[in-house]
Amino acid sequence: MPRETWTDERLDDLNKKVDDGFARVDQSIAEVKAETGERFDRLEARMDKQFGEVNQRFGEMNQRFDEMNQRFDRMQHTLFAGAVAVVVALIGSTATLAGIALL
Repeated sequence: MPRETWTDERLDDLNKKVDDGFARVDQSIAEVKAETGERFDRLEARMDKQFGEVNQRFGEMNQRFDEMNQRFDRMQHTLFAGAVAVVVALIGSTATLAGIALL
């Protein structure tokens, strides 16, 4: 096997090849970083939009729950008024029966 000798020219060529290879790797990494950044930006924008829609839906749900709470409050007042009317009617009928019994 013949032994190769390394001349300054050959070493310079090797050095240039190595430098060119690293330059290509650096460029590839920069391209991947840029593409990844763009993808994350698109993903973030999409997530912001979707979270905005979710927040809007929760706002609508909260509004509906508030309406339901108002209806339950009105129903509670109605039931309480009905119970008071029943108690007053019972007291009135008892007083009437007591008045009749005294006659």
